[in-house]
Amino acid sequence: MRHGYGVQSLVAMIGLGLIVQSAAPAIAQQAPPGCTAEHHDDFDFWIGTWNVYAPDDGAYQGLNRITVDPGHCLIREDWQGAGGSTGHSMNFHDPFENAWRQVWVSSGAIIDYTGGLDETGAMVLNGQIHYPANGVTAPFRGIWTPLEDGRVRQHFDQQTANGEWQAWFTGIYVRVDEDPRAAEAAAIRGE
Repeated sequence: MRHGYGVQSLVAMIGLGLIVQSAAPAIAQQAPPGCTAEHHDDFDFWIGTWNVYAPDDGAYQGLNRITVDPGHCLIREDWQGAGGSTGHSMNFHDPFENAWRQVWVSSGAIIDYTGGLDETGAMVLNGQIHYPANGVTAPFRGIWTPLEDGRVRQHFDQQTANGEWQAWFTGIYVRVDEDPRAAEAAAIRGE
């Protein structure tokens, strides 16, 4: 049975097939351009390794490592509380909402909220907190404010059943490598 292909044609087709096949992995392995739009930089002021304290030079609250993944599409948070608690969040600009989104997960609470920078340059997110232990869900908001001295103030509020907002947590972030109290914080962590 003859298909009308000469030996030269078959060699050429096999060669072309090998070229396309060998080029395909190279094309697939090229990194995508990443998240380069200006709004992807909005939360960069929070990136770093931080000791977190209660306001007014208060007690050490914990260590928070905020890292950005290659491509600048995802900011990760890894929290280690002074009392042994841990929690993690994923932060990203959500194209479906056209807003920043944080999803926080810990054994005590799950938080999902969205928002963006306000007119002062603070990141303001609004959404809900859920407590797995008792099934309660409530409105929740978080505000991250970059301070002039390089620190960051983080403040959370939760809405009560009667509609009032109550402070849930306030922390002052100090970069570990700039923290005059770093030795104190490290001792509390057992380092």
